[in-house]
Amino acid sequence: MTAPASFRHFDFSALSAADRYKLVTGVVVPRPIAWVTTRGADGHVNLAPFSFFGLMGSDPAVVAFAPGDRADGTPKDTALNLVAGGEFTVNLVSADLAPLMNATATDFPHGMAEPDTLGVVLLPGISVRVPRVAASPAALECREVQTVLIGRTRVILGEVLGLTLREDALLDEARRHVNTAALDLVGRMGGRGTYTHTRDTFTIDRVSYAEWQAGEAEKTE
Repeated sequence: MTAPASFRHFDFSALSAADRYKLVTGVVVPRPIAWVTTRGADGHVNLAPFSFFGLMGSDPAVVAFAPGDRADGTPKDTALNLVAGGEFTVNLVSADLAPLMNATATDFPHGMAEPDTLGVVLLPGISVRVPRVAASPAALECREVQTVLIGRTRVILGEVLGLTLREDALLDEARRHVNTAALDLVGRMGGRGTYTHTRDTFTIDRVSYAEWQAGEAEKTE
């Protein structure tokens, strides 16, 4: 018999925030990347990536992401721009956009617009007044519905109002089938600049209860 695996338990109440970060980002993988555009009160568009991001439901469609604070404890521009009911766009990141996405993670001073500084081409939003990244293969236009603060963790929940999708990624428009592989999206691995592709996939069919019962019956025959 194979020897049982040994495990180590970490009590998060006894760890520093930095240690907790390293542990959770090392095991919660891959994480999709929300490349978020918002508009400040001065009209400048902010663009920043977040890998603490996910899809929370579809009726209505809801996304959640977590913009952190600066080293001095003040909220980053994305959080400052998203007051109650604020609009934002989640631009999905393809492999060819990864270097540019990474550049927008630079800690630019408040008010220094990443799209202008880095030459990111934007296009007007349709369901929201916030623009999208023109080269992004898919963009979710959203409105903030609730912001949850748990200690220093800020989670923004947004309702998806519209999706702009590159046409070559549509397998069947009438049936709303997407060719996900064509998007060539990347995900985040760990917490120090490691990423992964999303084309190396495999399929496992979901089994109904009746099929499971039939399979169990075959085992006893």
